[in-house]
Amino acid sequence: MLENHSRIRIQQLFEMAELFGFESRNRYQVLDAQERPLGYAAEQSSGMLGTLSRQLFGHWRRFDIHLFSPQRVPLLVAHHPFRWWFQRLEVSDASGVKLGAVQQRFALWHKKFDIEDERGRVMMTVASPLWRIWTFPVERLGREVACISKRWSGGLTELFTDKDNFVVEYSDPSLDNRSRQLLLMATLFIDLQYFEKKANN
Repeated sequence: MLENHSRIRIQQLFEMAELFGFESRNRYQVLDAQERPLGYAAEQSSGMLGTLSRQLFGHWRRFDIHLFSPQRVPLLVAHHPFRWWFQRLEVSDASGVKLGAVQQRFALWHKKFDIEDERGRVMMTVASPLWRIWTFPVERLGREVACISKRWSGGLTELFTDKDNFVVEYSDPSLDNRSRQLLLMATLFIDLQYFEKKANN
């Protein structure tokens, strides 16, 4: 899905209910540099309990995100356990084989988290500097290999909705497909952790 792409865009899909302050299930489309669809991601928590959890607990809640191909073939599953501190997103392929995780780390002045492999070993680190709060450089062994950035969606959109746009640039062509997949899911983690309205509140 991602091996031949140096740049992808992840666009959150708009839900009308968000205009009235109601948190609906998060849905995204993944596009290539030519705006062609590469996949779709959707939060799977549903029912009354899932609805109440979204309204009350924001990014602390338990939920799953499923990633599908444009043909609706399941590709990845990301599980977010309920946590008050140091949020975590555990990523598996569609058959349940664990690929790795995104783990938030303690930081005073910037947003910081690690990309881990299936054994919990740190593969890459991400830290957003205080003066560039919408930019998330990704480093491996002290060298930048990718960058995740949030793009301005427009004044009214930013003010009244959770519809966010992100770009992932894979600057190191040696990144394997698993690393690229984990960075895609890390982008969803960034959106839910730092830019969801309930998270900010």
